Amino acid sequence: MIASVAPGVWKRSRTALCLLALTCATSQMAAAAECPGHPDALGTSRTLVVDPREHPRIGTMQYAETLPLADQEVVLTFDDGPLPKYSNQVLAILAEQCVKATFFIIGRQANANPEGVRKVADAGHTVGTHSQNHPLTFQKMPVEKVKQELDGGIASTLAALNGDTSKLAPFFRIPGLLRADAVEEYLVSQGIQIWSADFPADDWRHVSPSRVYDLAIQRLEAKGKGILLLHDFQARTVAALPRILHELKARGYRIVHVVPATPERPATPTEPQQWQLHSPSETVAIARWPKIPSFAFAERGILPAPNLSHFDWQDSELLHGVRRSRGVPLPPQALWPRPSLSVQTSALNTLPVPAANVFKIPEAARVTLLATNSRVKRPEPTVRAPRAAASVASAGSARSRVAATPSRRAAYQVAPPPAGRDAHGAAKHPAAAPSNPNGRAVRVASLKKR
Repeated sequence: MIASVAPGVWKRSRTALCLLALTCATSQMAAAAECPGHPDALGTSRTLVVDPREHPRIGTMQYAETLPLADQEVVLTFDDGPLPKYSNQVLAILAEQCVKATFFIIGRQANANPEGVRKVADAGHTVGTHSQNHPLTFQKMPVEKVKQELDGGIASTLAALNGDTSKLAPFFRIPGLLRADAVEEYLVSQGIQIWSADFPADDWRHVSPSRVYDLAIQRLEAKGKGILLLHDFQARTVAALPRILHELKARGYRIVHVVPATPERPATPTEPQQWQLHSPSETVAIARWPKIPSFAFAERGILPAPNLSHFDWQDSELLHGVRRSRGVPLPPQALWPRPSLSVQTSALNTLPVPAANVFKIPEAARVTLLATNSRVKRPEPTVRAPRAAASVASAGSARSRVAATPSRRAAYQVAPPPAGRDAHGAAKHPAAAPSNPNGRAVRVASLKKR
């Protein structure tokens, strides 16, 4: 079914959007003022405060909700750092544009480069976690192993921050976005917000920086807003990032910085529909499909099955006779009347009998058929010579051997049947065929002609 948005909901949404637009405009002017020495900087338009327990799963690449962003608002995120060679360059590029982002730290990278983690936090960026060892098996790992990876990544990152919990956000991105229900249930139970993304730039693949730029802008244009997934340990990302930020500025996009809610910093007021990528409006209907109820049957009765007496057998006399012979009582009268034919057989339509001349073959066709059959030459069966004749032929010359052996051409000539045989060479009567001393019938007349 299709239902329109309720007027009260639309009014609240319109008020919230107006306040959001006003806040964005004010924040953008403040961001420009807070970036001294860079009047053309992109800047950070506003800070969004979210409560992880209210919206535990975000990112439309995998989930129904995403961050409550207005059109042309972008959240930058970076995974898998810190790696000093490239992470420091990313921080410098963001600082030059006065842009704030969210970094998801790998625990072992934090152990190897704790100073890099502190640089991210000191620059005012949000620090989240990305597991301890970045295993690409989260979707099939047991929960105990997941706990080790999650807790290990948090402990390593917190140790790099000198134990300052205020600098670590309860944000987590599953390695490879390889989600699983058990993993998510555990994260939600710990009050940790699961971050997917709205679009990536594929900078972890072996592509050029130009391709990273193209994918980031094209996919952002297709979505209109959202969370961009990048990596701060790739040379191609470092090369593409300045151009991406410059293009965002040219196309009127704004950067939003996301931080977690605390008792001293309450969450930004939002409406539920704002957490959708494209929230419904007064003129755009939304679909509300009813859920299939779970039926509970109070009583499960069983219909009675018919027995043999309920059927009217056509050969009832035979059945009754069998029952009488076995001493079985006869069934009661059938419940259904015997069907009767209402149409008389004499009234049924009958097909006409075909006349005899339908099957008569015309004389011209008969003559043609006979002439065709007469031209067919049937192969003559090979006749073995008597043993005596064979011995004489072997002692004679080659010519006599050829004469004794029927030629291939003669074998396919049609010869009249010998006396006492029919057209197929079979004996008409046992007494009509001559026999040699060994008892074998020989067609003498046929051999003389050859």
